[in-house]
Amino acid sequence: RINRDILMLTDDALDTLFRKARSHNGWLDQDVSENQINQIYELMKFGPTAANTCPARLTFVQSSDAKERLKPHLDEGNVEKAMSAPAVAIVSYDTEFYEKLDYLFPHTDAKSWYEGKPDKITAVGSMNATLQGAYFMMAARSVGLDCGPMGGFNAETLDEEFFPDGKTKSIFICGIGYGDAEKIFPRGPRLDFDKACEII
Repeated sequence: RINRDILMLTDDALDTLFRKARSHNGWLDQDVSENQINQIYELMKFGPTAANTCPARLTFVQSSDAKERLKPHLDEGNVEKAMSAPAVAIVSYDTEFYEKLDYLFPHTDAKSWYEGKPDKITAVGSMNATLQGAYFMMAARSVGLDCGPMGGFNAETLDEEFFPDGKTKSIFICGIGYGDAEKIFPRGPRLDFDKACEII
């Protein structure tokens, strides 16, 4: 039998992932390595998705040229936040994720659940990739990086630029790096348990 008390995270770890973690608007001049990016994916990939669909696709915009391609699609308020980040992840979903279900979910013919059903593909793909985007941020924090998630961009033109085959759809973007504590706003309040939860 597993002793769940032993598996509980320390207070320091919980602070890193949740209580003291912030969404960053500015960054220190310190690079993010390819090894760190790989570490993030190797952690986030284990987060659960419906029928193990794993529809999320990550595009890490890191070079100057790639950032210049990203820049025109950003809302004005996100330009500096994104351009100054050591890397920006485009979190998107593969509209043909079901093609990999023979490998990812071999227990049954899961591909038939989605093939030829565009509404279901969009609903399942976007929801589960969004979940994976949250796992991505937790994974980035767990390897010592900060995150700056952003929704302010033109998804249609960004997708045309980065995913011209039309098979990948962006959901949100997220800067990663070492956040500049001088550039964050005071933490906003959160709802108390009884304002957001009900036990029935």
